[in-house]
Amino acid sequence: MTVSRVSSRLSATRVALAGGIALSSVVLLSGTAFAHVSVQPQGEAAKGGYATVNIKVPNERDNASTVKVEVNFPLDHPLASVMPQPIPGWKAEVTKSKLSKPLELHGKKINEAVSKVTWTADGSKIGPGQFQQFPLSLGQLPEDADQLVLKAIQTYDNKEVVRWIEEQKEGAEEPQNPAPVLKLSAASDDHHGGAAPSASASSPAADDKAGHDDDSHEKKETAAADSSDTTARILGVIGILVGIAGVAFGVLAGRRRSA
Repeated sequence: MTVSRVSSRLSATRVALAGGIALSSVVLLSGTAFAHVSVQPQGEAAKGGYATVNIKVPNERDNASTVKVEVNFPLDHPLASVMPQPIPGWKAEVTKSKLSKPLELHGKKINEAVSKVTWTADGSKIGPGQFQQFPLSLGQLPEDADQLVLKAIQTYDNKEVVRWIEEQKEGAEEPQNPAPVLKLSAASDDHHGGAAPSASASSPAADDKAGHDDDSHEKKETAAADSSDTTARILGVIGILVGIAGVAFGVLAGRRRSA
């Protein structure tokens, strides 16, 4: 075998290897780019009001399942009421902490607030390729903050722990493990927010509006998920094309030089 043929084959191998690496990188990145623990309000989360939110927990691993989720609440903007909705197969535990400065809510002083909610698998788990939503009723939301940072800890059945506690800094890139952030909208007149528990029966018009808001939120969430999936698929296709082009170029180059 001549030196030129050996060189041609080595070149083709290198090009093919480069294409394969590009393909693997794109597929891996597209599969994990959007897999973060997040908090999403159902309707409106207005300052000074009440809201229902979903803690969305995706499984990032293909060889382990999520069996525990812990969400921490800031005590510098304490919430007097945090109530988890029962989830089949999961046990919820609410932890409260003493406040250095008591809260005043509806004319009453409150000396403690919820500092943590922990969900532990009890017959269920979040498997590879799956996600789970954990609904919470929150109130009264602070009036002197634009957002609440809810740091989360995710535990897998292989004992791996992922801490979603890194806060986003202004002007910086998104951190590797960003903490879930609940954005608060401007205070409403009734101070009950979009998902507040009502003390009296609501009017049909209000019910229709609430239903419309929920539908709009679901459509936006679905559209965002579809957009993320589409982006991941496009990136995957680009990676495949890069890999195929690399292999084809290497083979053609080898043939031309050997000829």
